Amino acid sequence: MSSRPVPLIPPGLRAFLVRVPLLVPIVRFLRRGPLARDRNLLITLIVLSLVLGVLAARFSMEWFSPALMIPITLVGGLQLRLRSLAKLLCAVAAALLYVGIVRGVGHIGPGLLATFGFTTVLAALMARTRGKLGVQGLRGDVMLLELRDRLKSQSELPPLPKDWDSRVVLEQAGGSSFGGDFLVSMREGDTVELALVDVSGKGVDAGTRALMLSGTFGGLLGSVTDFLPACNTYLHRLREAEGFVTAVHVRLNLVTGEYVITSAGHPPVVKFEAGAGTWRVSPAKGVVLGIVPDLHCEPDRGTLRKGEALMLYTDGLIEQPGRDIDAGLDRLLGEAERMLPSGFREGARELVTSMSAGHNDDCALILIWRP
Repeated sequence: MSSRPVPLIPPGLRAFLVRVPLLVPIVRFLRRGPLARDRNLLITLIVLSLVLGVLAARFSMEWFSPALMIPITLVGGLQLRLRSLAKLLCAVAAALLYVGIVRGVGHIGPGLLATFGFTTVLAALMARTRGKLGVQGLRGDVMLLELRDRLKSQSELPPLPKDWDSRVVLEQAGGSSFGGDFLVSMREGDTVELALVDVSGKGVDAGTRALMLSGTFGGLLGSVTDFLPACNTYLHRLREAEGFVTAVHVRLNLVTGEYVITSAGHPPVVKFEAGAGTWRVSPAKGVVLGIVPDLHCEPDRGTLRKGEALMLYTDGLIEQPGRDIDAGLDRLLGEAERMLPSGFREGARELVTSMSAGHNDDCALILIWRP
């Protein structure tokens, strides 16, 4: 036997409220339209401001200080639309004017007025920004955090067999959560594909394009045979003039160790050869993405054996103002040689820290090896 839900308003009270002619249109007004929440909050904040002004003017400014209207204004800036915020600010100004008339202008000093002025400008800027995004409250920040978390989750390599290992290190300029370097990867059976992409710019400036491209490139990875030409076609069709995009793509067979490397204007992949104990620069090369309609890449094919590794990175590790990029690559290989005694897993973070010291740019490093 199912139990009936308990009504929020008892039937007797509901019947009484329906009989009151004034309450029915008020309730309908408060519940009507998609902006009912904004309207109800506006009414609440206006009533609080006016009541606070009356109490401060007639009773005590110590208990009911006009400064309490500052958090009311901030709440309005965080939650209300710009037009509703303007109405709230008029109510706050009226309350302050009433306090000044009753108590005297001297009770509202220039410091309090300056604080109100600053708070008003700040609240208006927050409401205007949210109005452009078309969201209410702090939903815009929540959406940004969700996008950041999605980008981070995409920058993780899929699980590898026990006879393989990998390490991913991403450092964004200025300690930002967003940047122009990102990784997309996927594994299907015994084949793993990964692409390291570098969007021109750094930090938050490049983060918006990186967020857009990570979804597109992630969808293309594993769905097309020629990954980089497909990415080039997509970018060339956009015809954007906001900067360039470089990328390197690796397709690796986890059984045989065979790999194919293709590059589009990206710094060259380097391979550690266990027999010689040195790092070899991959000859794979290609034009920057989106420049020409048809991209032709020169692939590099080989086999990764026991004790060997592939290292992918972005130009943030090797580019420094006033220095040649080849000198930066030589320095990277020298630091990688010193990384070997501590192992690839522990040395990857140390390598990024060492190479990125002294300059502020997005950096990324991916190592995949056979222990």
